[in-house]
Amino acid sequence: MPNYHKLEAKVIQELKDIANKIRIHSITSTQAAKSGHPTSCSSIAEILSVLFFHTMRYKVSAPRDPSSDRFVLSKGHAAPALYAAWAEAGLFPVADLQNLRKFNSDLEGHPTPRLSFVDVGTGSLGQGLAIAGGMAFVGKNYDKANYRVYCLVGDGESAEGSIWESIHFASIYKLDNICVIFDVNRLGQSQETSMGHDVENYRRKLEAFGVHAIIVDGHDVEELVKAFHIAANTKGKPTAIVAKTLKGKNFPKIENLDNWHGKPLGAESDRVVEYLKTLIKNPGPLQIHPQKPLKDDVASVDITNIKLISPPNYKIGDNVATRVAYGTALVKIAQSNPRVIALDGDMKNSTFSESLLKFDAARYVECFIAEQSLVGTAIGAACRDRTVPFVSTFACFLTRAFDQIRMGAISQTNVNFVGSHCGVSIGEDGPSQMALEDLAMFRAVNGSTIFYPADAVATERAIELAANTKGITFTRVNRPTTSVIYANEFVFAVGKANVILSSPKDQVVLIGGGVTLQESIAAAKQLEKAGIHARVIDPFTVKPLDKETIINNIKEVGGRAIVTEDHYYEGGLGDAVFAAIALERNIIVKHLAVGELPRSGQPNVLLDHYKISAKHIILAAEEIMKL
Repeated sequence: MPNYHKLEAKVIQELKDIANKIRIHSITSTQAAKSGHPTSCSSIAEILSVLFFHTMRYKVSAPRDPSSDRFVLSKGHAAPALYAAWAEAGLFPVADLQNLRKFNSDLEGHPTPRLSFVDVGTGSLGQGLAIAGGMAFVGKNYDKANYRVYCLVGDGESAEGSIWESIHFASIYKLDNICVIFDVNRLGQSQETSMGHDVENYRRKLEAFGVHAIIVDGHDVEELVKAFHIAANTKGKPTAIVAKTLKGKNFPKIENLDNWHGKPLGAESDRVVEYLKTLIKNPGPLQIHPQKPLKDDVASVDITNIKLISPPNYKIGDNVATRVAYGTALVKIAQSNPRVIALDGDMKNSTFSESLLKFDAARYVECFIAEQSLVGTAIGAACRDRTVPFVSTFACFLTRAFDQIRMGAISQTNVNFVGSHCGVSIGEDGPSQMALEDLAMFRAVNGSTIFYPADAVATERAIELAANTKGITFTRVNRPTTSVIYANEFVFAVGKANVILSSPKDQVVLIGGGVTLQESIAAAKQLEKAGIHARVIDPFTVKPLDKETIINNIKEVGGRAIVTEDHYYEGGLGDAVFAAIALERNIIVKHLAVGELPRSGQPNVLLDHYKISAKHIILAAEEIMKL
């Protein structure tokens, strides 16, 4: 390890001065906003001062430069301190800090990527470390670069299991380019945290996870500088700095006292600011400045225009599970672009993400059975457009990470989710494995795109489109095999529904997705024998839904339609269609979905029992024709 050189006294004082300036800015900005968390900002002031003005290497003029160190503020409520650090670094005028939390300002209550220096939105606690881990994994294994990743975690949020999932991930992959800082300021929102100031307890837990843990006085600049030096030179394992701090540090009559969380200082602000000014020895221009990266060692990457290396290769009528087609498509786009990666939660031989593992093991990331870490890691991997991540697991298990997915949308992430084992059609595994809420969940995510491919051809094209679609995508794939209905050369588009069967005599439209589209096709063929002509539509994307095609076709057949889905009634394909036709006159839509808690059984038995099989579509069509 390179020798540590003790700082000169004037540098130590300058870093102390910057810390107290951060405190002052945090007080005045939250005072102007009449809301915020100045005491939470105060406990991390020295940490930010040392990181931003001594330890980290980054380009102030280009905050997202790929060669720069990364910083994630997991305790996002301390945003005013982060904003103050960047203002002091010279990115924008200090005066702009007074616009904190105003409607027309990007200095929001918690950080979001509307700001050029913020990679991800934080504030829902417990999520930042997984994202930092994804960044560090990419830096170590794909970029193979010198940049380091720093993540500041609050002691209160360390009660979240996702923090320890992420520490485990960083440890097993030996991410020695990540440093997590625990701000142990003792006080939570409503009371003391579960471990208070017991920093030894934190150290023992971290070491048990295989992390190099260093305890420091979080307000001692010299200790912090040395700890970060040790972290940068520790090989083969991540480092955690356990910083014992005080909430409201240097705030007389407020420091280390309860009941100040999330409150501006009010009438106390002027008194505290005046005291802080007395601690600053050099109130003038800064004498120290952020360090630039050692070198621009990160190659530019192009993750646009990703294509299947070869078109789908199936025969009409082939029976192929769409989850299998996902694995095939994943390898094909990975051959097209070296930055396509797959992440899974120990389901790879069921989701078929193992296809990429077999093709190129370096581009498969096993996140084990830790879905919150899985999703957060993917969000981190997508940051700064370094990779195109595909996350797969059983669709029902993604509900465990819904908050991470929701925050991913706030982070403007480009992560592609693939959920298998959806609906009662999975059969004997029973309700705990059946995704019946997944469409509702992803429809509620801002800016999401939802693919629901009907066959293997559609699945390959959905994955190709997802790789090139901005924002969060979700592709719903089936466990059972389904018949190939599309020609290999068929052209698909986001937001474009496809009419599968039609004739001038059609009297009703049947709409389905995945297995229920197959059931709708079977029903249409049987209805024709009974003299009822049915038109079948595959929406392809549930969101955005092709309203025009659906409405026009329903009107053409006389205003009757049946939507069938292997999902609960609430929030899925049916509700999407209802929203589309809400302002249309003279349209009747019958909705078939799963209306009760399902149980184990053979797939065909379950489809029939829950009335989403071809037989029940036929009955619904006969019924709707009487209306």
